[in-house]
Amino acid sequence: MFDRFKNRLEITGTLTTITALRISAGRSSEPIGSDLPVIKDALGNPLIPGSSLKGALRSRLESFLRGIVGNNRKLVANPAIENEWSITSQEMKQLKDSYNNDQALTEEILKQTDLVSHLFGSPWIASKFQVRDLTVVSDTWFGQYQERDGVAIDRDTETAADGKLYDFQVVPAATQFEFKAVVENAEPWELGLLMIGLHQFETEQIPLGGGRSRGLGVVKLEIGKMRWFDVNNDPEKLLTYLQELVSSNTIDDISSYEDGQHFKQDWTHALINYLRDNMNKTSIVEATQNS
Repeated sequence: MFDRFKNRLEITGTLTTITALRISAGRSSEPIGSDLPVIKDALGNPLIPGSSLKGALRSRLESFLRGIVGNNRKLVANPAIENEWSITSQEMKQLKDSYNNDQALTEEILKQTDLVSHLFGSPWIASKFQVRDLTVVSDTWFGQYQERDGVAIDRDTETAADGKLYDFQVVPAATQFEFKAVVENAEPWELGLLMIGLHQFETEQIPLGGGRSRGLGVVKLEIGKMRWFDVNNDPEKLLTYLQELVSSNTIDDISSYEDGQHFKQDWTHALINYLRDNMNKTSIVEATQNS
């Protein structure tokens, strides 16, 4: 699948907390301090794991696709339950027993893999989409966390339950984090899927972390640059790109990159067409089975 370099999209930007953010590091064992601290880097600064953002993005895209193609696990799987994977462990074993040729096996696996896993990866294929841990922008971080109180309510008395008072840390609103992501060897429709997902973060539609029912975790993504390079079956173009990578002092000096913002509509249209094709194929199969 990744045996030949085809294209690369590099996305950079800033993620800003609109409301306070709590991505918990688990219950603290420290005798003094917050009961539920947030995740921090080695210097004690707030950190958003790339896996948290990627997981929230994947979940939103899966919900969109279920609204379009239904609960067909071959198109939209559930990563949390193996029986709802597009290819279960048992089915993978059957595929390996049926195909002796690696190329034929790979093609069949890709054919049966659900749409989101093509981009985000699965137990049987690598992810094309990589998100770095989001580090805090120092100018927006003043070295202090907010402490908030929480309490469990006794449903009978409708008052605070005995011994259930706790406190937790949050990262204050208006804190900014650096966003960096890379996509390699993606098809146009896969890039369209990513554009729709990122737009959800741009419009504050996907919250992060815990306490979301309390209004925590609202974030806004502002994409600064989208650097796009497509080999387009031109070896000479790739040679020039590799030479620029070695000789350039900064990534902005690489002239081979195009502005990916110019292709967003094309990628989105490719996704819409791809989904319509899959919907038509699914309808034909269902009609055949019911006849």
